[in-house]
Amino acid sequence: MPQSAQRMHSARPPRVKLGGTILVLTRLQNGRQVRGKLHQLSTTGGLLQLDKPLDEGIKVEVIFHVGTSTIRSKACMMFPMWATQGCLQPFEFDDLGDPERSQLAADLDAMLRSSTATAVPPEGRDTEIFSDSGSAS
Repeated sequence: MPQSAQRMHSARPPRVKLGGTILVLTRLQNGRQVRGKLHQLSTTGGLLQLDKPLDEGIKVEVIFHVGTSTIRSKACMMFPMWATQGCLQPFEFDDLGDPERSQLAADLDAMLRSSTATAVPPEGRDTEIFSDSGSAS
């Protein structure tokens, strides 16, 4: 199987939708700073909500705090998409080290677990528990 086909079939890291609740500082190579919000995040990159798009392919430094992790990493900006307010711009981490990636993965996993733990079935709705054989109990 070609390598590109293998990448398409490999499991993507979990993504957490943050909806702009986490602020991020993006430093450009010329020293300019752009403030934005994290819209989505995974261990490989994320999606920034910005007022104005940045050029595709530029190298930046992203700095933000999520869970117990403070991330300060080089990143590559990808093609922006216009949104109702500003734009959404994907980025990919360039030099996130293994210890930081592991800590970020643990923080994202904790966020995913806490969001599913708070999800409760609507009131008045019966829930069924199924055994391995498929019959309701």
